[in-house]
Amino acid sequence: MPPAQSSQASHSPPLLVTDLDQSLSQRFFRLAIVNILSNLTVPLAGLVSVAFLGHLVEIRYLAGVTLATVLFNYLYRTLGFLRMGTTGVTAQAVGRNDRAAILLTALRNGILAIGLGLIILLLQHPIRDLGFAVLSAEPVIKAAGQAYYDARIWAAPATLLNFVLIGSLLGQEKSGQVLLISALGNGANILLDYFFVVRWGWNSAGAGWAITVSQYLMALLGLVLCARQTSWLEIQAIQSKLWDTAAFKSTLTLNGNIFIRTLAFLSTFSVFTNFSSAIGAILLAENALLLQVFSFAVYLIDGLAFATESLTGVLHGQGNKKPLLGLIGLSGGSSLVIGVTFALLFVLFPMPLFALLTNHTEVLAQIGRYVFWLIPVLGFGSIAFMLDGYFLGLAEGATLRNAALFATLFGFVPLVVWAWQLQSNDLLWLALSVFMAARVVFLGSQVLRTIQ
Repeated sequence: MPPAQSSQASHSPPLLVTDLDQSLSQRFFRLAIVNILSNLTVPLAGLVSVAFLGHLVEIRYLAGVTLATVLFNYLYRTLGFLRMGTTGVTAQAVGRNDRAAILLTALRNGILAIGLGLIILLLQHPIRDLGFAVLSAEPVIKAAGQAYYDARIWAAPATLLNFVLIGSLLGQEKSGQVLLISALGNGANILLDYFFVVRWGWNSAGAGWAITVSQYLMALLGLVLCARQTSWLEIQAIQSKLWDTAAFKSTLTLNGNIFIRTLAFLSTFSVFTNFSSAIGAILLAENALLLQVFSFAVYLIDGLAFATESLTGVLHGQGNKKPLLGLIGLSGGSSLVIGVTFALLFVLFPMPLFALLTNHTEVLAQIGRYVFWLIPVLGFGSIAFMLDGYFLGLAEGATLRNAALFATLFGFVPLVVWAWQLQSNDLLWLALSVFMAARVVFLGSQVLRTIQ
């Protein structure tokens, strides 16, 4: 979101519009590679944090952070519409060569982000009490999770503002600046994790404070970058349009649909984690490690999805539908290769790779029984996340909402009920696999409509 202090800039930079003479594949991979490098900094920081916590004397700190992360998935990822709703709309404005629309999108969503962040801070204690009352875990695990929550919650305004800043930059295809922001924030997170968790013994609370500090550093850099690219005259020229009722309604409608989509998606993973916790602490730790691997792979795949999202939005803004099917094929094939390859690495070499994350033998002894589930989850998931990017670029929030609800209600829920009755971890993973496959089926059935 461009700040008011940007008055020093005397002119705005030229818009980055698709060069029709440039190969679509070259453009796609240029964006994707930078996005992947940027995304890699996030799971690397997460894996380092897991490794620090996993090597502590007591496993309860890792289990507690895993449990508390369920709450933050609801708080932050359900509000991920601030990023997703910004990128596609911004990219379409780039395609139309509409600088005012780019700025208005960032400002409106930025105002919404800061407001929601402050509300979360005001309600932090009721949210914590309700969340941990619902989640199932032993008292010592809950205590470790609450310590993590109490520290990390203070990052709420910065975290949500970062969604908008990154979404706007991705929509303008300024992936290099996103990489710079991510490298700073996640590099700081790793360094602070070392001091707070390992050196100073703050355990799970230290992991939470490391994230909080790093999020504010990211927001500061993002605001500086936006301020250098925006003039005060531009802000003055559009301020009368900022509170346009129809535009805000359109923004809220898109964001609302993406919110429902994300809520359904994260409810699936939350139920999965909560059921794992109810079965036992060791199983929760095993599934936590597998989900870390899944999340790491998804960050790679999201690099391709973000490129798909940006290019789809720009092409749609230009009214150029012809290249869209080729873009889907290129992105889908690349995503599938990454997802399956990553899963096979852990299936073929489970012990040396998982040993990097924990030295608890009771966890490592059983994890080989379930690692093969990464293949269907990442295989179907890679295509599903790519299609998410495509429909986000088109700003089709309703399609994404319906796909997530369909996959949750008809793919995941029936199998997870069966898994709970039998207390079966294999059925839990089957339910997650079918959830991913159902998303592919629903979204895939809508593609032809968008290119005709």
